[in-house]
Amino acid sequence: MTELKSNEIKARMEKAIDSLKKDLSGLRIGRASSSMLDQINVNAYGSLMPINQISTISVPEARLLLVNVWDSTVVAATEKSIRESPLGLNPMVEGNVIRINIPPLSEERRIEITKVAAKYAENSKIAVRNIRRDCVENVRKLQKNGEISEDQKHQDELLIQQLTDQIISNIDEVFSNKEKEILDN
Repeated sequence: MTELKSNEIKARMEKAIDSLKKDLSGLRIGRASSSMLDQINVNAYGSLMPINQISTISVPEARLLLVNVWDSTVVAATEKSIRESPLGLNPMVEGNVIRINIPPLSEERRIEITKVAAKYAENSKIAVRNIRRDCVENVRKLQKNGEISEDQKHQDELLIQQLTDQIISNIDEVFSNKEKEILDN
């Protein structure tokens, strides 16, 4: 397998890690983070818009988020979207600013969040395995068409498996770090 091709496969697999990190950053772990609200869309101006396109989100304290909505006509819709989100937050409106206190997590809620994080990690592993399956099928097709030798096919399959094992190991490490963060806070 060419160096270029293996780099392309690795880049495709690493997108699964990037997606996992983005998903995990949205999990509430008892500390305020501006990325917590990234998944929230607000019904504003006749369409659903990401909250960060209609406001500024800041973290003045460890357990406080401030959402400064730019247009006062969408403050109520923004507050409603935050309240109805699955994050379980209770926003308070003060003019154009929405204050969100982040309560400490109970042990039961921490375990639930860990299970959600594990599900995200497993979905990332499945994506990597699907990429591996597609690449192996392509290598086998090349060998069947006589474009590469049997030895080259085995080398390529081995390289694809090594890349897969490395990326899966990285996914496990990212999940393990997040799990510690959730359970220790």
